[in-house]
Amino acid sequence: MRTASRKITNEALVIHAIFSMGVVMLVITGMYYYYHFILAKIGLTTFACLFFLACIYMGRALCIQFYLRNKPFHFSLYTVLTLMAIIIIWPLVAKKIFDSPGDIIEFSVTTLPFLIIGLVMGIFIKLIRASIQKQIQAARLATEQKQSELNLLQSQLSPHFLFNTLNNIYGISITQHERVPALLLKLSSLLRYSVYDTKNLFVSITEELEYIHNYLSFEKLRLSDRLVLRTEIETINDPRITIAPMILIVFIENAFKHARNTLDEKIFIEIDLNVTGNFIVFSVRNSYSELKQENSISQASSGLGLPNTIRRLNLLYEENYKLDQFITDNMYIVQLRLKIK
Repeated sequence: MRTASRKITNEALVIHAIFSMGVVMLVITGMYYYYHFILAKIGLTTFACLFFLACIYMGRALCIQFYLRNKPFHFSLYTVLTLMAIIIIWPLVAKKIFDSPGDIIEFSVTTLPFLIIGLVMGIFIKLIRASIQKQIQAARLATEQKQSELNLLQSQLSPHFLFNTLNNIYGISITQHERVPALLLKLSSLLRYSVYDTKNLFVSITEELEYIHNYLSFEKLRLSDRLVLRTEIETINDPRITIAPMILIVFIENAFKHARNTLDEKIFIEIDLNVTGNFIVFSVRNSYSELKQENSISQASSGLGLPNTIRRLNLLYEENYKLDQFITDNMYIVQLRLKIK
Protein backbone atom coordinates (compact mmCIF):
# COMPACT_ATOMS: atom_id res chain seq x y z
CA MET A 1 0.00 0.00 0.00
CA ARG A 2 2.81 2.40 0.91
CA THR A 3 4.65 1.58 -2.32
CA ALA A 4 1.51 2.30 -4.37
CA SER A 5 0.92 5.60 -2.53
CA ARG A 6 4.54 6.61 -3.02
CA LYS A 7 4.30 5.80 -6.73
CA ILE A 8 1.13 7.89 -7.12
CA THR A 9 2.75 10.79 -5.24
CA ASN A 10 5.86 10.66 -7.41
CA GLU A 11 3.76 10.62 -10.58
CA ALA A 12 1.76 13.63 -9.34
CA LEU A 13 4.98 15.55 -8.61
CA VAL A 14 6.30 14.82 -12.09
CA ILE A 15 3.02 15.97 -13.68
CA HIS A 16 3.03 19.22 -11.66
CA ALA A 17 6.70 19.86 -12.50
CA ILE A 18 6.07 19.37 -16.22
CA PHE A 19 2.97 21.58 -16.06
CA SER A 20 4.85 24.35 -14.20
CA MET A 21 7.76 24.34 -16.63
CA GLY A 22 5.36 24.38 -19.54
CA VAL A 23 3.44 27.37 -18.16
CA VAL A 24 6.62 29.32 -17.42
CA MET A 25 8.10 28.68 -20.86
CA LEU A 26 4.83 29.55 -22.58
CA VAL A 27 4.43 32.82 -20.69
CA ILE A 28 8.06 33.84 -21.17
CA THR A 29 7.83 33.14 -24.89
CA GLY A 30 4.60 35.11 -25.16
CA MET A 31 6.01 38.09 -23.28
CA TYR A 32 9.15 38.08 -25.37
CA TYR A 33 7.30 38.21 -28.68
CA TYR A 34 4.69 40.67 -27.42
CA TYR A 35 6.72 43.13 -25.33
CA HIS A 36 10.29 42.53 -26.62
CA PHE A 37 11.80 43.43 -23.27
CA ILE A 38 12.79 40.07 -21.80
CA LEU A 39 16.53 40.72 -22.17
CA ALA A 40 16.24 44.18 -20.64
CA LYS A 41 14.17 43.11 -17.63
CA ILE A 42 14.74 39.39 -17.37
CA GLY A 43 14.40 39.39 -13.57
CA LEU A 44 11.03 41.13 -13.55
CA THR A 45 9.79 38.99 -16.43
CA THR A 46 10.81 35.76 -14.69
CA PHE A 47 9.14 36.91 -11.48
CA ALA A 48 5.98 37.73 -13.43
CA CYS A 49 5.93 34.21 -14.84
CA LEU A 50 6.44 32.63 -11.42
CA PHE A 51 3.79 34.90 -9.90
CA PHE A 52 1.40 33.89 -12.68
CA LEU A 53 2.12 30.22 -11.90
CA ALA A 54 1.53 30.91 -8.21
CA CYS A 55 -1.84 32.46 -9.07
CA ILE A 56 -2.78 29.27 -10.93
CA TYR A 57 -1.99 27.14 -7.90
CA MET A 58 -3.73 29.57 -5.54
CA GLY A 59 -6.87 29.23 -7.69
CA ARG A 60 -6.45 25.44 -7.58
CA ALA A 61 -6.12 25.51 -3.77
CA LEU A 62 -9.20 27.73 -3.38
CA CYS A 63 -11.22 25.34 -5.53
CA ILE A 64 -10.08 22.28 -3.55
CA GLN A 65 -10.47 23.75 -0.09
CA PHE A 66 -13.77 25.54 -0.49
CA TYR A 67 -15.65 25.19 -3.81
CA LEU A 68 -15.42 21.39 -4.08
CA ARG A 69 -16.36 21.11 -0.41
CA ASN A 70 -19.59 23.08 -0.96
CA LYS A 71 -18.46 26.19 0.91
CA PRO A 72 -19.47 28.99 -1.48
CA PHE A 73 -19.23 31.77 1.13
CA HIS A 74 -15.71 30.84 2.15
CA PHE A 75 -14.76 30.39 -1.50
CA SER A 76 -15.97 33.88 -2.40
CA LEU A 77 -14.39 35.46 0.68
CA TYR A 78 -10.96 33.93 0.23
CA THR A 79 -10.99 34.57 -3.51
CA VAL A 80 -11.56 38.28 -2.84
CA LEU A 81 -8.81 38.26 -0.18
CA THR A 82 -6.45 36.52 -2.63
CA LEU A 83 -7.14 39.19 -5.27
CA MET A 84 -6.44 41.92 -2.71
CA ALA A 85 -3.18 40.21 -1.76
CA ILE A 86 -2.17 40.08 -5.43
CA ILE A 87 -2.96 43.78 -5.88
CA ILE A 88 -0.83 44.66 -2.84
CA ILE A 89 2.09 42.25 -3.23
CA TRP A 90 2.87 42.65 -6.93
CA PRO A 91 3.45 46.44 -7.02
CA LEU A 92 5.52 46.32 -3.82
CA VAL A 93 7.78 43.54 -5.07
CA ALA A 94 8.09 45.06 -8.55
CA LYS A 95 9.11 48.44 -7.11
CA LYS A 96 11.26 47.41 -4.14
CA ILE A 97 13.14 44.47 -5.64
CA PHE A 98 13.18 45.15 -9.37
CA ASP A 99 12.90 48.95 -9.18
CA SER A 100 9.96 49.02 -11.58
CA PRO A 101 8.62 52.58 -11.99
CA GLY A 102 5.09 51.44 -12.87
CA ASP A 103 2.25 52.89 -10.82
CA ILE A 104 -1.03 51.34 -9.71
CA ILE A 105 -2.88 52.46 -12.85
CA GLU A 106 -0.36 50.83 -15.16
CA PHE A 107 -0.43 47.69 -13.00
CA SER A 108 -4.22 47.58 -13.14
CA VAL A 109 -4.25 47.88 -16.92
CA THR A 110 -1.37 45.61 -17.87
CA THR A 111 -0.42 43.11 -15.16
CA LEU A 112 -3.51 42.62 -12.97
CA PRO A 113 -5.70 41.09 -15.71
CA PHE A 114 -2.81 38.75 -16.52
CA LEU A 115 -2.65 37.56 -12.88
CA ILE A 116 -6.43 37.28 -12.55
CA ILE A 117 -6.43 35.07 -15.63
CA GLY A 118 -3.95 32.81 -13.83
CA LEU A 119 -6.16 32.63 -10.72
CA VAL A 120 -9.28 31.82 -12.77
CA MET A 121 -7.34 29.34 -14.86
CA GLY A 122 -6.30 27.44 -11.73
CA ILE A 123 -9.91 27.25 -10.56
CA PHE A 124 -11.22 26.02 -13.91
CA ILE A 125 -8.41 23.50 -14.41
CA LYS A 126 -9.22 21.92 -11.06
CA LEU A 127 -12.96 21.97 -11.76
CA ILE A 128 -12.46 20.25 -15.12
CA ARG A 129 -10.11 17.68 -13.61
CA ALA A 130 -12.50 17.00 -10.72
CA SER A 131 -15.38 16.56 -13.18
CA ILE A 132 -13.36 14.12 -15.30
CA GLN A 133 -12.29 12.16 -12.21
CA LYS A 134 -15.91 11.98 -11.06
CA GLN A 135 -17.02 10.64 -14.44
CA ILE A 136 -14.20 8.08 -14.46
CA GLN A 137 -15.09 6.97 -10.94
CA ALA A 138 -18.78 6.67 -11.87
CA ALA A 139 -17.89 4.63 -14.95
CA ARG A 140 -15.59 2.40 -12.88
CA LEU A 141 -18.28 1.83 -10.26
CA ALA A 142 -20.84 1.05 -12.98
CA THR A 143 -18.43 -1.43 -14.56
CA GLU A 144 -17.71 -3.10 -11.24
CA GLN A 145 -21.42 -3.28 -10.47
CA LYS A 146 -22.10 -4.75 -13.89
CA GLN A 147 -19.34 -7.33 -13.44
CA SER A 148 -20.64 -8.26 -9.98
CA GLU A 149 -24.14 -8.77 -11.34
CA LEU A 150 -22.83 -10.92 -14.18
CA ASN A 151 -20.76 -13.05 -11.80
CA LEU A 152 -23.79 -13.56 -9.58
CA LEU A 153 -26.06 -14.43 -12.50
CA GLN A 154 -23.56 -16.84 -14.03
CA SER A 155 -22.95 -18.51 -10.68
CA GLN A 156 -26.66 -19.36 -10.62
CA LEU A 157 -26.70 -21.03 -14.03
CA SER A 158 -24.99 -24.31 -13.20
CA PRO A 159 -26.94 -25.04 -9.98
CA HIS A 160 -30.20 -24.22 -11.75
CA PHE A 161 -29.55 -26.71 -14.55
CA LEU A 162 -28.05 -29.30 -12.21
CA PHE A 163 -31.08 -29.33 -9.88
CA ASN A 164 -33.50 -29.83 -12.79
CA THR A 165 -31.38 -32.56 -14.38
CA LEU A 166 -30.87 -34.52 -11.17
CA ASN A 167 -34.62 -34.44 -10.54
CA ASN A 168 -35.20 -35.82 -14.05
CA ILE A 169 -32.62 -38.60 -13.61
CA TYR A 170 -34.16 -39.52 -10.28
CA GLY A 171 -37.53 -39.96 -11.96
CA ILE A 172 -36.05 -42.08 -14.75
CA SER A 173 -34.09 -44.25 -12.32
CA ILE A 174 -37.36 -45.43 -10.78
CA THR A 175 -39.11 -46.52 -13.98
CA GLN A 176 -36.29 -46.93 -16.57
CA HIS A 177 -33.11 -47.59 -14.60
CA GLU A 178 -31.35 -49.06 -17.65
CA ARG A 179 -31.19 -45.57 -19.18
CA VAL A 180 -29.33 -44.00 -16.23
CA PRO A 181 -25.70 -44.84 -17.27
CA ALA A 182 -26.08 -43.20 -20.69
CA LEU A 183 -27.75 -40.17 -19.11
CA LEU A 184 -24.95 -39.81 -16.57
CA LEU A 185 -22.35 -39.73 -19.35
CA LYS A 186 -24.26 -36.98 -21.12
CA LEU A 187 -24.67 -35.14 -17.84
CA SER A 188 -20.91 -35.28 -17.23
CA SER A 189 -20.23 -33.64 -20.59
CA LEU A 190 -22.86 -30.98 -19.97
CA LEU A 191 -21.59 -30.13 -16.50
CA ARG A 192 -17.99 -29.95 -17.66
CA TYR A 193 -18.95 -27.12 -20.01
CA SER A 194 -21.34 -25.34 -17.65
CA VAL A 195 -18.88 -25.39 -14.73
CA TYR A 196 -15.60 -24.52 -16.46
CA ASP A 197 -16.38 -22.68 -19.70
CA THR A 198 -19.23 -20.42 -18.59
CA LYS A 199 -16.90 -18.36 -16.41
CA ASN A 200 -16.02 -16.33 -19.52
CA LEU A 201 -18.33 -13.54 -20.59
CA PHE A 202 -18.26 -14.79 -24.18
CA VAL A 203 -17.36 -18.16 -25.67
CA SER A 204 -17.03 -19.50 -29.18
CA ILE A 205 -20.43 -20.29 -30.63
CA THR A 206 -19.02 -23.67 -31.70
CA GLU A 207 -18.63 -24.64 -28.04
CA GLU A 208 -22.11 -23.39 -27.22
CA LEU A 209 -23.65 -25.38 -30.09
CA GLU A 210 -21.80 -28.50 -28.97
CA TYR A 211 -23.33 -28.03 -25.54
CA ILE A 212 -26.79 -27.64 -27.11
CA HIS A 213 -26.35 -30.83 -29.16
CA ASN A 214 -25.33 -32.74 -26.03
CA TYR A 215 -28.34 -31.39 -24.20
CA LEU A 216 -30.66 -32.43 -27.03
CA SER A 217 -29.13 -35.91 -27.03
CA PHE A 218 -29.77 -36.05 -23.30
CA GLU A 219 -33.43 -35.12 -23.82
CA LYS A 220 -33.83 -37.66 -26.64
CA LEU A 221 -32.61 -40.41 -24.33
CA ARG A 222 -34.87 -39.20 -21.56
CA LEU A 223 -38.09 -38.67 -23.57
CA SER A 224 -37.61 -41.46 -26.11
CA ASP A 225 -40.51 -41.91 -28.58
CA ARG A 226 -42.63 -39.16 -27.10
CA LEU A 227 -40.34 -36.45 -28.50
CA VAL A 228 -40.80 -35.13 -32.03
CA LEU A 229 -37.78 -32.88 -32.53
CA ARG A 230 -36.83 -30.90 -35.63
CA THR A 231 -33.57 -28.95 -35.67
CA GLU A 232 -32.03 -26.74 -38.32
CA ILE A 233 -28.83 -25.59 -36.64
CA GLU A 234 -26.21 -24.18 -38.94
CA THR A 235 -22.71 -25.65 -38.64
CA ILE A 236 -20.47 -22.76 -37.63
CA ASN A 237 -16.71 -23.30 -37.53
CA ASP A 238 -15.59 -19.68 -37.27
CA PRO A 239 -13.96 -19.21 -33.80
CA ARG A 240 -14.32 -15.42 -34.14
CA ILE A 241 -18.09 -15.70 -33.73
CA THR A 242 -18.78 -15.61 -30.01
CA ILE A 243 -21.86 -15.66 -27.82
CA ALA A 244 -22.65 -15.28 -24.14
CA PRO A 245 -22.58 -18.81 -22.66
CA MET A 246 -25.76 -20.55 -21.54
CA ILE A 247 -28.01 -17.95 -23.18
CA LEU A 248 -29.76 -20.14 -25.74
CA ILE A 249 -30.02 -23.25 -23.59
CA VAL A 250 -32.41 -21.58 -21.16
CA PHE A 251 -34.99 -21.07 -23.92
CA ILE A 252 -34.49 -24.64 -25.14
CA GLU A 253 -34.85 -26.00 -21.61
CA ASN A 254 -38.04 -24.00 -21.12
CA ALA A 255 -39.35 -25.36 -24.43
CA PHE A 256 -39.01 -28.91 -23.14
CA LYS A 257 -40.70 -27.94 -19.86
CA HIS A 258 -43.65 -26.32 -21.65
CA ALA A 259 -44.00 -29.19 -24.10
CA ARG A 260 -44.01 -31.83 -21.37
CA ASN A 261 -46.98 -30.09 -19.76
CA THR A 262 -49.24 -30.39 -22.77
CA LEU A 263 -52.11 -32.87 -22.98
CA ASP A 264 -50.78 -34.21 -26.28
CA GLU A 265 -49.20 -37.63 -26.47
CA LYS A 266 -46.32 -36.25 -28.53
CA ILE A 267 -43.97 -33.39 -27.64
CA PHE A 268 -43.29 -31.13 -30.63
CA ILE A 269 -40.19 -28.95 -30.58
CA GLU A 270 -38.52 -27.05 -33.43
CA ILE A 271 -35.14 -25.32 -33.07
CA ASP A 272 -33.52 -23.09 -35.70
CA LEU A 273 -30.20 -21.26 -35.54
CA ASN A 274 -28.16 -19.53 -38.22
CA VAL A 275 -25.82 -16.61 -38.74
CA THR A 276 -27.21 -13.87 -40.99
CA GLY A 277 -24.91 -10.96 -41.68
CA ASN A 278 -23.65 -9.70 -38.34
CA PHE A 279 -26.39 -11.39 -36.29
CA ILE A 280 -27.06 -14.75 -34.70
CA VAL A 281 -30.71 -15.61 -35.38
CA PHE A 282 -32.26 -18.19 -33.04
CA SER A 283 -35.79 -19.47 -32.66
CA VAL A 284 -37.48 -22.28 -30.78
CA ARG A 285 -41.10 -23.50 -31.05
CA ASN A 286 -42.77 -26.00 -28.76
CA SER A 287 -46.23 -27.41 -28.18
CA TYR A 288 -47.94 -25.56 -25.36
CA SER A 289 -51.13 -25.76 -23.30
CA GLU A 290 -52.26 -22.69 -21.40
CA LEU A 291 -54.99 -24.60 -19.56
CA LYS A 292 -52.73 -27.22 -18.03
CA GLN A 293 -52.45 -26.51 -14.32
CA GLU A 294 -48.99 -28.01 -14.02
CA ASN A 295 -47.74 -25.42 -16.46
CA SER A 296 -47.83 -22.71 -13.78
CA ILE A 297 -45.86 -24.99 -11.45
CA SER A 298 -43.26 -25.55 -14.13
CA GLN A 299 -42.93 -21.83 -14.78
CA ALA A 300 -42.47 -21.20 -11.08
CA SER A 301 -39.69 -23.79 -10.83
CA SER A 302 -37.90 -22.42 -13.88
CA GLY A 303 -38.31 -18.79 -12.92
CA LEU A 304 -34.66 -18.50 -11.92
CA GLY A 305 -33.34 -19.25 -15.41
CA LEU A 306 -35.39 -17.01 -17.67
CA PRO A 307 -35.26 -13.73 -15.67
CA ASN A 308 -31.53 -14.19 -15.20
CA THR A 309 -31.07 -14.79 -18.91
CA ILE A 310 -32.96 -11.62 -19.81
CA ARG A 311 -30.92 -9.72 -17.24
CA ARG A 312 -27.68 -11.07 -18.75
CA LEU A 313 -28.87 -10.08 -22.22
CA ASN A 314 -29.45 -6.53 -20.99
CA LEU A 315 -26.03 -6.37 -19.35
CA LEU A 316 -23.96 -8.00 -22.09
CA TYR A 317 -25.78 -6.95 -25.26
CA GLU A 318 -27.65 -3.83 -24.11
CA GLU A 319 -29.40 -2.53 -27.26
CA ASN A 320 -27.78 -5.13 -29.54
CA TYR A 321 -30.40 -7.83 -29.19
CA LYS A 322 -34.09 -8.40 -29.81
CA LEU A 323 -36.18 -10.97 -27.96
CA ASP A 324 -39.79 -11.88 -28.82
CA GLN A 325 -41.90 -14.45 -26.97
CA PHE A 326 -45.50 -15.21 -27.92
CA ILE A 327 -48.10 -17.98 -28.20
CA THR A 328 -49.99 -18.87 -31.35
CA ASP A 329 -51.93 -22.00 -32.37
CA ASN A 330 -50.96 -23.84 -29.16
CA MET A 331 -47.29 -23.20 -29.93
CA TYR A 332 -44.97 -21.23 -27.69
CA ILE A 333 -42.48 -19.35 -29.85
CA VAL A 334 -39.22 -17.65 -28.86
CA GLN A 335 -37.31 -15.55 -31.38
CA LEU A 336 -33.91 -14.11 -30.43
CA ARG A 337 -31.62 -11.95 -32.56
CA LEU A 338 -28.12 -11.25 -31.21
CA LYS A 339 -25.50 -8.97 -32.69
CA ILE A 340 -22.20 -10.83 -32.98
CA LYS A 341 -19.59 -9.52 -30.56
